[in-house]
Amino acid sequence: MPKTKTNSGAKKRFKLTGTGQIKRKHAYKSHILTKKTKKQKRNLTHFGLIDRVDEPRVKALLGIQ
Repeated sequence: MPKTKTNSGAKKRFKLTGTGQIKRKHAYKSHILTKKTKKQKRNLTHFGLIDRVDEPRVKALLGIQ
């Protein structure tokens, strides 16, 4: 049986933590930043974790099981 390919879009967007959770970046931080407040931009800088219900789908895209 052939190896499964990792989704190249997913591998750019998600990283695994040491405990096996999946980190993600916040959206709305790439352009049109002039109308966003400093507080808004600062809070979007931090990493978040993906929701528990989305984990199986993202793990399948990353080839983790």
